[in-house]
Amino acid sequence: MARRAPIPRCSEEDRRTIEEWASSRTMEARLVERAKIIKKCLAGLPVGQIAADLSIRPNTVIAWRKRFEEQGIKGLNDRPRSGKPRKYDESLRDRILETLEQQPPKGQARWDGAALSAHLGVSDDAVWRVLRREGIFLSRQRSWCVSTDPEFTSKAADIVGLYLNPPENAIVISLDEKPSIQALERARGYVCTNNGKIVQGLKSTYKRHGTLNLFAALNVATGAIHAKTTQLKRRVEFLEFMDELLLELPADREIHVILDNYCIHKRNNDWLKAHQNVTFHFTPTSASWLNMIEIWFGILSRKALKGASFGNVEQLRKAIEDFIEVYQQNAKPFLWRKREVKGSQLKNTIVNLCN
Repeated sequence: MARRAPIPRCSEEDRRTIEEWASSRTMEARLVERAKIIKKCLAGLPVGQIAADLSIRPNTVIAWRKRFEEQGIKGLNDRPRSGKPRKYDESLRDRILETLEQQPPKGQARWDGAALSAHLGVSDDAVWRVLRREGIFLSRQRSWCVSTDPEFTSKAADIVGLYLNPPENAIVISLDEKPSIQALERARGYVCTNNGKIVQGLKSTYKRHGTLNLFAALNVATGAIHAKTTQLKRRVEFLEFMDELLLELPADREIHVILDNYCIHKRNNDWLKAHQNVTFHFTPTSASWLNMIEIWFGILSRKALKGASFGNVEQLRKAIEDFIEVYQQNAKPFLWRKREVKGSQLKNTIVNLCN
């Protein structure tokens, strides 16, 4: 019988670390493999079985087992390697950050990698390595909209409360319209770029064949969608859509409808008096992101509209209806994760964010 090596000594803290590394999906593959080797060693498995389980050579198991016995967790990391000496020291990082605080070169609205490289007299690769390490993306942008509604807090709390803690036995509906969806016809296909990559190709010129408006209502609890396309988006179309929506909902339940401040959504007191179980909740001004149906509109645009070609309005209508039919088959509720964005989060200097 082959002799089994003794189980390596390992503290509880190191054992938990080994377990985390072995099951990680984000760490480097080589570290995950080494952690799996040690995990099996700690379980008392023989070298041959470990090698077979992980499809590696027995010598590899023996080597990392020895490293772990001698150095513990630290031994699983790569040793420092000799190689080409570093051309730039850590001061390059500070120089890059300081340069980003200065005015960009003449003729440019902002700094980019090439401008930084020329200004500092270093290679493009060195600049981009620092930017990647610091998580700085000079070309990406984020925008935000801060509501100036004096009743923002109370209105936002009302809407978010309906999402997170709806009234008992009530149905919460998020509703809005997507106006003037264009039926655009243009040539499309695939093209091969100069670097050999194949991408979707769209002709820059197109024909317009009219527009459609889309009313849509999201059942917040189930994710189900009720939608209707119309040529107009007046108050009469809105109330007709509401009537059709109520036909699909239980008449004995309270219905809470989340809406934005568009004019056709307001001054519907007569209709509301005729439907005592319906309550309208309006989002604060400049806060459409509080209306959950906007998430679904984004999915619709990406999946069915962006890059599509329609020869007429009927083709556009059919594409929207087909998407809704397929979407309903696997509809799921959205998980509310939005947060308020404040203007104070905007920093004038990158150094404030990186230090």
